[in-house]
Amino acid sequence: MDPRVSIIMGSTSDLPVMEAAAKFLNEMKIAFEMNALSAHRTPEKVEEFARNAYKRGVRVIIAAAGMAAHLPGVIAAMTTIPVIGVPIKSSLEGLDAALAILQMPPGIPVATVAINGAQNAAILAAEILALSDPGLHQKMLAFKEDLKKKVVQANEELANVKYEFKV
Repeated sequence: MDPRVSIIMGSTSDLPVMEAAAKFLNEMKIAFEMNALSAHRTPEKVEEFARNAYKRGVRVIIAAAGMAAHLPGVIAAMTTIPVIGVPIKSSLEGLDAALAILQMPPGIPVATVAINGAQNAAILAAEILALSDPGLHQKMLAFKEDLKKKVVQANEELANVKYEFKV
């Protein structure tokens, strides 16, 4: 089975954040791979990955990086596969990583989610894949419906919370 999504992180120290993406893709039964590649320490491996990802079946790349956060942009510069950047909160509350991923030059887009927003990156990847996969589209519709049900249930539970002056 070829991976449809590739989760790339600049360091295995990003794994605790990126596990949220892996768990979501796994729940949706979307084939994925996970690798640690550094734009600064292993640039030739990043280039090899980016140039060969499409041939291997990858259709969306989730790239996480902290601090200088060049990995998502470097990958996006070498492929036409959509890249979703996940800024990692490792310094400056993650703002340095967010800005590095957000501020891409024209022609090299990187979709960017919230700081440590790995689950949203996986959801966006699934939505992109669902455009050409009716079965996955149905799963995503069910996922969104489940989100609505959880909010309705939470609101019902909140109604039962008692305070002296709550009306």
